[in-house]
Amino acid sequence: MTSKNKTFLLICLATSSFLAPATIAQAGDSSDFIKKGTFYGDIRYRYETVDQDGPAPVTAEAHASTLRVRTGFKTGVYQNFQALIEGDFVANLGDGDYNDGLNGRTQYPTIADPETEELNQLWLSWTGLPETTIKAGRQIINLDNQRFIGSVGWRQNDQTFDALSIENKSIKDLSLMYAYIRTVNRIYGTDHSQGNWDGPVHIAHATYAHAPWLNLTGYGYWMDFELAPTSSSRTLGLRLTGETPLSDSWKLAYEAEAATQSDHGNNTANYDESYYYLSPALKYGGWTLGMGYESLGGDGTSAFQTPLATLHAFNGWADKFLTTPANGLEDKYAKVSYKVNGAGAWLDNTVLDLVYHDYDAEDTSSDYGSEWNLQASRTFKTEDSTYPFKEWSVSIKYADYDADDLYTDTEKLWLTLGTKF
Repeated sequence: MTSKNKTFLLICLATSSFLAPATIAQAGDSSDFIKKGTFYGDIRYRYETVDQDGPAPVTAEAHASTLRVRTGFKTGVYQNFQALIEGDFVANLGDGDYNDGLNGRTQYPTIADPETEELNQLWLSWTGLPETTIKAGRQIINLDNQRFIGSVGWRQNDQTFDALSIENKSIKDLSLMYAYIRTVNRIYGTDHSQGNWDGPVHIAHATYAHAPWLNLTGYGYWMDFELAPTSSSRTLGLRLTGETPLSDSWKLAYEAEAATQSDHGNNTANYDESYYYLSPALKYGGWTLGMGYESLGGDGTSAFQTPLATLHAFNGWADKFLTTPANGLEDKYAKVSYKVNGAGAWLDNTVLDLVYHDYDAEDTSSDYGSEWNLQASRTFKTEDSTYPFKEWSVSIKYADYDADDLYTDTEKLWLTLGTKF
C-alpha cells in the first residue's frame, strides 16, 4: 500500500469516527461493537489452463493452480456505526507455468492471479441519517450488472476502491448513490506497476423502481487516471431493466442500456463514442433462453472503454476483449441456461450454461471471430452443524475463441472449488 493510499484511508476513517465518541457516550455498552461482530471467511481453489496460438512471445500452454484464503471481521452496529476489516492471501500451488503479470514468464499466456497478500477491505460506515449509509475506506462497489463498476470477483484477488460513498433511500422506490474514489486497487496486486490507479473518480448513480417490469437507472462516471490516461473518460448513461409474466408459466425479462463517453482529465485523445446494449430473455421453469446485442463505439484511434468493470462477465469468457479494439466492438450472442430439477440430490440445483458469441468491429467490416462458452456450476450446504465449512460451490467452465481478423485462437478451462465459513 502506497503512502498516499495509507493517508487517504486514515483520513477517511478518522473523519468518519470524529463524531463517534460523542455519539457513543450517550448510552449503551460500546463493547457490543465487538461482541456482536462476526468472523467470516472463504477458501477458493482454482485450476486454470490456457491454450493460446501466439502471438510471440507466447509459445506454451499455461497452467495455474491457485488457492485464495480470505478472512475478515465485521463488527456489530453500535450507535449507527459499523466497521469491517478483510484480508486476502493468494498462493500458487503448482509449478507456476503461467504469466501472472509479475513473474516475467511471457512464454505463457496471462492468468491474472499473482501471489499476493492484500488488505482487501477496511471501512467504517455510519447510518445516523434516515435511510442513508455513509461508508469510508477500502470497499467493494458493484453497480448494476458491473459493466462499468465492479469488484472482478471472478479473479482470486478483488478489485477494491479507497473511497467515500454515500447511499440514500429516503424517497420511496428511489436509490441515490455518490462515491468519490481516491485509488483503484486492481486485481494485479500492489507489486504490479499498474496495480493501483490513483484517481480521482466520481460516481453519480440513481435507480428508480417504478414496477417489476420497469427499473430506471441513470449514471455518470468521471474517471481521471495519471497512470492510465487513455482510460480517463466521462460516461453518461441510462439503463432499463424489468421482468413481466407472459402467462402462468412464461416470463419475459430484459435489459436495455445506452451511454455516451468522451475524453476526460489526463486523456489527450479527442473522442466521443456511444454504447448500446439490449438483452431480452424468456424464462420457463428452470430454463432461460436469451439473446443479446452489445455495441462499443470506436473511431480507429479511440474506443469506448470500461476499465473498472467486471470485464470477464462480458464479451466472452476467453477475455479477448478486456480492452475494446480501436475500431470498436459489436457482440451478438445467444444463450441457454437450465437449472436442474428432479434429477436426484447430487444433480438438483446444478446450473448449466451455454453461450455463443459472434464478434465484429463497430466502425469497419472486420470480423473479430466467434466464441463458445460452457459452464456447469452448483452450490450446496452441509447439514452437519458441527462441520466448520457449511456452504460449498463447485464449477467447471470452458471457453473456445475462434479468431478471424484479430487476436489468435484461444481455449480456456477452469475447475473451481470453494467453501465459506
